[in-house]
Amino acid sequence: MANSTTPLLADDRRDSAADSEPLSDSEEDALRGQSRATHSGRSWHNRLRESLLFAWALLATAGVLVLAVWASHQQQTAFDKPTGKRNLIFMVSDGMGPASLSLTRSFRQYTEGLDHSDALTLDKYFWGSSRTRSSSSLVTDSAAGATAFSCGMKSYNGAISMLPDSTPCGTVLEAAKKAGYKTGLVVTTDITDATPACFASHVDVRSQNDDIAVQEVGNGPLGRMVDLMFGGGRCRFLPNGTEGGCREDNINVVDMAKNDHGWNYIGDRAGFDEFWEGKKEVPLPMLGLFADTDIPFELDRRNMNDVYPSLSEMAKTALRALEKATEGSEQGFFLMIEGSRIDHAGHGNDPAAQVREVLEYDKAFKAVIDFLEESNTPGVLVATSDHETGGLSVARQVNANYPQYLWYPAVLANASSSSEHLARRLQSHVAKISDSSIDKLKKYINDELVVPGLGIHDASDEELTTLASSPDYAQYSFAQMISIRAQIGWSTHGHSAVDVNIYSSGGPGAEAIRGNVENTDVGKYLREYLNVDVDAITKELNDKMVSKGRISMMGDEAAIDVLEEASTQAEDHWVAHEEMEAHRMEFDA
Repeated sequence: MANSTTPLLADDRRDSAADSEPLSDSEEDALRGQSRATHSGRSWHNRLRESLLFAWALLATAGVLVLAVWASHQQQTAFDKPTGKRNLIFMVSDGMGPASLSLTRSFRQYTEGLDHSDALTLDKYFWGSSRTRSSSSLVTDSAAGATAFSCGMKSYNGAISMLPDSTPCGTVLEAAKKAGYKTGLVVTTDITDATPACFASHVDVRSQNDDIAVQEVGNGPLGRMVDLMFGGGRCRFLPNGTEGGCREDNINVVDMAKNDHGWNYIGDRAGFDEFWEGKKEVPLPMLGLFADTDIPFELDRRNMNDVYPSLSEMAKTALRALEKATEGSEQGFFLMIEGSRIDHAGHGNDPAAQVREVLEYDKAFKAVIDFLEESNTPGVLVATSDHETGGLSVARQVNANYPQYLWYPAVLANASSSSEHLARRLQSHVAKISDSSIDKLKKYINDELVVPGLGIHDASDEELTTLASSPDYAQYSFAQMISIRAQIGWSTHGHSAVDVNIYSSGGPGAEAIRGNVENTDVGKYLREYLNVDVDAITKELNDKMVSKGRISMMGDEAAIDVLEEASTQAEDHWVAHEEMEAHRMEFDA
């Protein structure tokens, strides 16, 4: 009988157990899970079944993950090729690294009284970043960098759309022209310089400017591939010994272009203005060479606006001309625009010149964005740099004290001339004077160059003495005076290996260059977007160019010599630039 302390159902369980038959040993074992049948039969099968199910689930999960990764990769690297008419504008900010953007953004905010949140047009179209190394060095030069863009392949420093085995590689511009697109090149440096050269010529070494000029106008293995060229470098197209000529031979490339390849030619601002102001439509092909060597830095050019067009003016004119020329065509155009002299400001370590170059490039970038928005033809803008120049740092420790967390944009704003321009003026003055008095020269430097040109009123006697004693190195001295007062740092007069930014308007397949990619990925995207056959151009070039047979006859050792020569000359390209500027100054004098 249950009582108050008996657990519920206790009597029922006890009574039920009492009324039932006693269990056999085998039944007790079975209930406890100890029967031989359970261990050797059903339990073994259950474990096997569970193991198989687990393995299947594991494999299925792995398969799903693999498919997800593959799908993501395909989404980023492959896309349905666009159909129909389209335009592609590729912009190169030669030598512009991420620090250049920070420097220029803050400079603009200061000079225009803008809020700290105000950004450049470039900032609004940031897309990713690019790794820049070449096949021969962790630090690339512009030639190898542009070859990665034009051919979509890595090559050695100094290569102009040539590969490490000294065979040519077809370029996106050449393939576009063959496919019926109109093509153009717009730069602010010598049009035979590395970046433009890599889209329309093929030579072993970037210093072969005479050969590049001839190929660019159409006297090469593929014929004329470019429809419009704007930039500097006029002396490369004029015979040696003639006024304004700097070629090593007697070929008049301007005459060759006009007579043999049908080019129209303009050589000054007045001729350009007829098209810039819309008085005339630009007849193609059009060759416009507006400076003997490079178009001056924007900081100086704006004071010579009646002599030289700006990058944004040339870009707008080229866009209008190519759009007009393709009005009735099934194909659009490919245009490469380079902010060339950002690089030169980096080489010279001149922050005052660089911020103005970046601002003008940003202005040209906006002009392209506006064009794409207004055009009835679909198009894409892709912009990036070939490398960074100068190892720019937007801060500088100027003494042994605890570093100051600041820099001074006002110092850059006060400068009205580039260090390059002031150095030329000093060198020209020294060449003309007969009085060798250092004190008189120091006074001239301070009163005529430093104060009005740099906006510096506290030049030290040591700084002025250095300038007066070594006028050949004045460019570096002037730039140093600006940099140290602005507290801007530099680590080199050459290039650096930092990753550079990619910008884009976006469009079909542009996800392929999102994130951090190789510079060759940018080149591959250009051809994919235009849907052109660069490989076919490479085959045609190799069939036609003598270099293939020459290299095979020379053997591997000679080919290595070519690469070594290219590497040496690539390293000295800034020296070559300085020598060319000295030559130009002698001519001006």
